[in-house]
Amino acid sequence: MPNFGASLHILKVEIGGDGQSTDGTEPSHMHYENDENYFRGYEWWLMKEAKKRNPNIKLIGLPWAFPGWIGRGQNWPYNHPDVTAYYIVSWILGAKQYHNLDIDYIGLLRYTLDKQGLQRVRIIASDNMWEPISFFMMFDSELHQVVDIIGAHYPGTRTVPNALATQKKLWASEDYSTFNDEVGAGCWARILNQNYVNGNMTSTIAWNLVASYYEDLPFGRDGLMTAQEPWSGCYAVEGPIWITAHTTQFTHPGWHYLQVDGRLEHGGSYVALTDGLGNLTIIIETMTYRHSQCIRPPLLPFIVLPQKATFYLKGSFHKVTILKMWYTKLGFKSANSTLFHPLPPVKVHEGMFSLNLDVDEVYTLTTLTTGRKGTYPDPPQSKPFPSNYKDDFNIRNPPFSEAPHFADQTGVFEYFVNTSDPGDHIFTLRQVVVQRPITWASDADQAISIIGDFKWVNVSITCDVYIEHLGNGGVFIAGRVNNGGIYVRHSKGLFFWVFADGTYQVTGDLSGKEVLMKGMSGVRARVWHTLTLNLKGSSASGSLNGYPLWENVTLSETSHGWAAIGTRSFEFAQFDNFHIEAS
Repeated sequence: MPNFGASLHILKVEIGGDGQSTDGTEPSHMHYENDENYFRGYEWWLMKEAKKRNPNIKLIGLPWAFPGWIGRGQNWPYNHPDVTAYYIVSWILGAKQYHNLDIDYIGLLRYTLDKQGLQRVRIIASDNMWEPISFFMMFDSELHQVVDIIGAHYPGTRTVPNALATQKKLWASEDYSTFNDEVGAGCWARILNQNYVNGNMTSTIAWNLVASYYEDLPFGRDGLMTAQEPWSGCYAVEGPIWITAHTTQFTHPGWHYLQVDGRLEHGGSYVALTDGLGNLTIIIETMTYRHSQCIRPPLLPFIVLPQKATFYLKGSFHKVTILKMWYTKLGFKSANSTLFHPLPPVKVHEGMFSLNLDVDEVYTLTTLTTGRKGTYPDPPQSKPFPSNYKDDFNIRNPPFSEAPHFADQTGVFEYFVNTSDPGDHIFTLRQVVVQRPITWASDADQAISIIGDFKWVNVSITCDVYIEHLGNGGVFIAGRVNNGGIYVRHSKGLFFWVFADGTYQVTGDLSGKEVLMKGMSGVRARVWHTLTLNLKGSSASGSLNGYPLWENVTLSETSHGWAAIGTRSFEFAQFDNFHIEAS
């Protein structure tokens, strides 16, 4: 929302590709070549909510992964560029047709966009490193013509000569990715300024927007704010939100940076921006080395000292007589930070003013009078995940395609209407990815969705399961699962599997290599069965359809973790009447 909170200018969303993209999978709009659905996942909702608050916010789409069919048998999406372009253009057109969303930036071939009447969509390349895209643009005039912005990930505030020589806009198109405490706020303050001062980057995009995933997944709380308890509604407006406001509340897309030195004499930096209509905004940061280290890349030591800084306004700004001032002090000694606080205006005498700057501070000085911190209600109290949790998936028109609290880590689990079952399993949860995606991370070979509290030790998990694949199909329920995200392939825990051939296994890992027990179960495909897994102390037991199937399996690998459901491979399977009790 303009002039409130982070007041963001840009929202960059993932074009879901059915593959693991750091902390989970996001569903594709085209699971299969003949499939289109523009209501899966949460990104459509997120973009519409952003547009409600700020109709002028810019939208960017970027795929992290792709459905397997795009690769035509290979784990690479660009061997058939016409197929990939069709897939991404379909997403852009679907955004407009079904949600009235105009996508502003994408990484795609210009010809394909223009052919579909999407001349307004700008191209960012290559959303990776400065090279080799900058080098290629120097020698390929057609490429140079179609690329509007060169975007690099985690550039460490530095660019390269070739990128500068292209004379294109340079963006840090993914950056930050740091735990959102005071050090994270310091990281964000430093790179927001120094990406321009050191690297001429005019936009910096934080990964991620809101840490709304289980904290024990990789990169927990690496968002500008935290909202990771949908069951309680608790959220926390962290320091990086207010660091963002120092820039975004006092500039807008279309403003441009003034050519200033940008480096303070005793460490720290400043930038100055104008709208070209007489308004001026100056942002100053004095973040110290230990209090501003981002997660990547490594930061070389530097020194920042308290100092008096004098600024001279020249040209048309020489007539400015007063500047509004907003202030942040990150409290590393007192543990009390002052965040985005208005201070008395600064008087400018004949184009000159001075400030006494301490370390770990941010100042905004501006001719604009629209800044406000605003108020918001106290969030609900934090609560652990419910120790007794049920979901029968009986919802006819779900607001989202995925069930609440389940976090898909490989594969995609969606609400499903089972029209072939007139009984108790009409509404189910179905795993729908049947071909390994073109992966960015090391996705598992098995589909898995986690749920619950990572601290859970003693649990009883019950779920109805339905194997659809007659050949080598299989499903599992699991407890004490210790890994997810980009590390999901290495997950340990206690996994109770049943297979279409009438056998079962108990394993200590997702890959199924550590077999703790196995035998016959009598399970058949296309018949509903009920699995129960009990974990208590160092012992585990399992039941099938209410009758004990195995017991006295010793747990040694993991002492706590999430609950989970999943499939043996990328295959259709259904789940219903999930119930977990933890003690």
